[in-house]
Amino acid sequence: MKSTVTVSIVTYNSPYIFKTLDSWIDNVMNDYDISLVIHDNGSDADYLKKLEEYENKGITIVKGTNQGFGHGHNQVLTQTTSDFFVICNPDILITKEAFETLYDFLENSDDKVGMLTPKTVNPDGQVQYLIRRKLDVFDYMLRFVPFGFVKKMFNKRLSYYECRDLSDERQVIQYGSGAFMFTKTQVIKEIDGFDERFFMYFEDNDLCDRIRKNGNEIYYIPDATVTHFYGKESHRSLRGFKIFMKSMAQYFNKWGWRLF
Repeated sequence: MKSTVTVSIVTYNSPYIFKTLDSWIDNVMNDYDISLVIHDNGSDADYLKKLEEYENKGITIVKGTNQGFGHGHNQVLTQTTSDFFVICNPDILITKEAFETLYDFLENSDDKVGMLTPKTVNPDGQVQYLIRRKLDVFDYMLRFVPFGFVKKMFNKRLSYYECRDLSDERQVIQYGSGAFMFTKTQVIKEIDGFDERFFMYFEDNDLCDRIRKNGNEIYYIPDATVTHFYGKESHRSLRGFKIFMKSMAQYFNKWGWRLF
């Protein structure tokens, strides 16, 4: 009997979610036993009305308040009985080929494998370097520096930090991106899902730390590619940057400060 899948999407007025839902419906849901659940974090009435139209297409909508990214996914997780649990951003496009590759790998993996992360690209096909080899304050802050010559000075360091040297082989990694995580439900439930003290940002890093601490492995599957619109709110707004800084402090307070 093939494994069942729950796809969890948390949204707050995301303009891309309708493209995301269409990609799941058109490319995947007819061929697999999938429950797609949206946890809405208190979006506008007009947005919700449009979202509710998808209930006729087999999608479940849970209406909540905005208590953060991790909280929304945890609400879905607590009701999940499927074998696999997919954490999907509301700005991701999935193909049948990418889903099949990830599904088949996890279906045939040993007990140690807990999570998969695909190759993530922009709509124009450019790779988004979202995988991390290690985490420290210097490298995080370097990405916010607006001066190109500074980043050029540290280009080798940034390339190492962003794992730009990863080969196109399936391999164990340290940190995958919360934009798309293909997981075994039991592995995530054993660590009680996301730490809800992180409102947004760093909750995916923390989840990866706890997955590995619990004895499970995270794999990068580069032959599975998803498209990510990637809003970069922390780079675009003062509010987003403040949330980012608070989450960064929470993360390093929890796991130990690494400055450089």
